[in-house]
Amino acid sequence: MATSGTNTFDLDVDQLIEEAFERCGINSRSGYDLKSARRSLNIMLAEWANRGINLWTVELRTKTLTASTTSYALDSDLVDILEAVIFTSSDATTDIEVDRISRAEYLNISSKATEGTPVQYFLQRGASTPTLFLYPTPNDAHTFKYWGLTKIQDAGDYNDEIEVPTRFIPCLSSGLAYYMSVKKAPDRTPMLKQLYEEEWQRASEEDRPRSSFFATPERGYM
Repeated sequence: MATSGTNTFDLDVDQLIEEAFERCGINSRSGYDLKSARRSLNIMLAEWANRGINLWTVELRTKTLTASTTSYALDSDLVDILEAVIFTSSDATTDIEVDRISRAEYLNISSKATEGTPVQYFLQRGASTPTLFLYPTPNDAHTFKYWGLTKIQDAGDYNDEIEVPTRFIPCLSSGLAYYMSVKKAPDRTPMLKQLYEEEWQRASEEDRPRSSFFATPERGYM
């Protein structure tokens, strides 16, 4: 049996838009329709960040700290911090756990200028650049290491591919068709929305982290 021998299937922005319009039953498209579809695609990608953790957007990053400096601007594409540790300037092999605290808990710390190895952090998630606040204030050039949830890259040129794993392509196609149906084919919106949610459910379940599972049977005694 002859096969392709490849597994590199992907869709660029133009092909995704074409697929979405076909699902909406629309054949003729103007330049404005393409612009509108790309805008909807970017809105949908932003909405995905509100649906939970997308594993392919999680990155391990570091931030070099400065003695006597309490707050630090982090990368603008950072959505949230999932886990974090500190390793000190004198021991780069030992991770020290740091706990996340709320804004209220940080504000209630009376001696924020106290210096030492940080054991707590507060993340101010602003509209543009997130800011990291540490307590105690670093007393040396320690390193803050964290797993960060990042934004999905925008849909750029029509020949660009979207930064999603292959398993999310069906969801991506269904989602854009649903978004466009609201504008162009409202009679198909309920059906396309249901398909979108089903595709999202399947893809997101496949995207969850996995760990070893051990079951110990309960032993009864006669």
